[in-house]
Amino acid sequence: MGLPPPLTSLTIARHQQGYLTGFNGTVTWGSKILVGLLILTALVFPTQVGTFLDTINRSVLTNFGAWYIWLAASSVLVCLALALWPPTGKIRLGRPNEQPEFSNFSWFAMMFGAGIGVGMLTYSTAEPIAHLSQNPDILQNFVSGETAETVRSAYKWSFFHWGFTPWGIYAIVGLSLGYFGYTRNLPLTVRSGLAPIFGEKLNSWVGHSVDIIAVIATVLGVAVTVGFGVSQLSVGVHALTTANWMVEDGAPTNEIMLLCLVAVMGASMWSAASGVDRGIKWLSNLNMGMTIFLLGFFAIFGATLFAIEALSFGLVDYVIALPEMMFTVWQGTDMPAATALSAWQADWTIFYWAWWISFAPFVGLFIARVSRGRTIREFILGAILLPSLMCFLWFSLVGGTAIDLELFGDAGRVIIDAGQSERLFALLSVMLSPVLFEIVTGFIVLLLMTYLVTSADSAILTINTINSGGTVDRRRPSHAVFWGSALTVIIGSLLYAGGLSAIQSVMVIGALPFSLIMALMTISLIAAIIGDAIRSRGT
Repeated sequence: MGLPPPLTSLTIARHQQGYLTGFNGTVTWGSKILVGLLILTALVFPTQVGTFLDTINRSVLTNFGAWYIWLAASSVLVCLALALWPPTGKIRLGRPNEQPEFSNFSWFAMMFGAGIGVGMLTYSTAEPIAHLSQNPDILQNFVSGETAETVRSAYKWSFFHWGFTPWGIYAIVGLSLGYFGYTRNLPLTVRSGLAPIFGEKLNSWVGHSVDIIAVIATVLGVAVTVGFGVSQLSVGVHALTTANWMVEDGAPTNEIMLLCLVAVMGASMWSAASGVDRGIKWLSNLNMGMTIFLLGFFAIFGATLFAIEALSFGLVDYVIALPEMMFTVWQGTDMPAATALSAWQADWTIFYWAWWISFAPFVGLFIARVSRGRTIREFILGAILLPSLMCFLWFSLVGGTAIDLELFGDAGRVIIDAGQSERLFALLSVMLSPVLFEIVTGFIVLLLMTYLVTSADSAILTINTINSGGTVDRRRPSHAVFWGSALTVIIGSLLYAGGLSAIQSVMVIGALPFSLIMALMTISLIAAIIGDAIRSRGT
């Protein structure tokens, strides 16, 4: 007896008139009410919220850190297996002969810009410098901090956090949505990724709950990304204007961050209302072109030879150590070294994995939206390998220049001692003359704006797609304005409640429910592909 036919339709109720025309009322109102309660709580009880979030965050990191690590590792392994296995690699997301909607350049630009682009401007300098001072190899006394022998370990861990694993998390969610949305013709929304497990139940509260969790995770993941980006944008604006009110105790004030936040989100709402094929595609192409130009600048004026060496050795060390790094879980004990390793892993690796998981419903759905017509092999290589290589290049050229100036140049700890958001501009201040510093800083401020707007407007479009039950390009201006405004208020209120640490805490907590959905999506995808292969052999 053969397998029963797969589920190829879901009846997601949508309103036919009024404010919610084209949207599912339960998902839309449910997600808006929950976000509204979060905003109200943060505004009314800012001090208590900051303390409460910190307590819950520590509990999640302690009790579910291993879960995040294993889930992230399994995502990479499943993606590689699907890409390398010939029968699955050639499956097309869509009709058998369907061609991709976007050119390779636009496709990659939109994926990179929405998925991780803004983080490059903050972490390509900040993270290698941070790991030069402290990383697990230093904590285990394998190397000494802030020395030339530490460079390779600094890059190994930097590549680990920005390489195959984050993009594997995005890819497994995007591939699931693309497969069920375009190969099985189900709605392009998160609940469709669980069709083999829940079947027709996805038409009920089960499916509504899945989509609501995905919306909340998206809001929180984007809040972290925009929060970090706005912090760095504020530093850049201060570097150009030198206005005293913008900085207090070496950090940007809440006032300047809120002004930058409003500017970013206003542009994002306009872009989201324009849709993928206009505003988002245009901005993605623009910031990718600017990114290539900035990389060229560092290749010419930076420590290019040092960067080539860092990239070469870093890649080798990363690939060799990847299996161990992916699955290692350090547990705190009475031994000081073990406690330090566990704390480091919670602050860096587990925080990152939670960030990427929280970001996954947004990025996964977005890259699925722009990847129709691609094969599974093409999708996975394009969504994992190419963005990872771009990240490695960024870290080598920009971070390598910073390390070279600190170890062998005349930086004099200016970059090391700067805050996370300030390190890129501290690097430029050491590299360049005052006039050239202002020109390049202005360019970076503009690039930050385009990346932030691309991330936020893509998120708004994705949220509307989920709320509308998978109707692509659902860009009703009123809903775009609501979600843009909600993101603005959430980020602003959390900044006042506890700064960037409060935003990080709420994201780590919010990622936990979606991590379970993500694990079920992975199982569903494998089951669906195997089931379709069995059915095809039986016909």
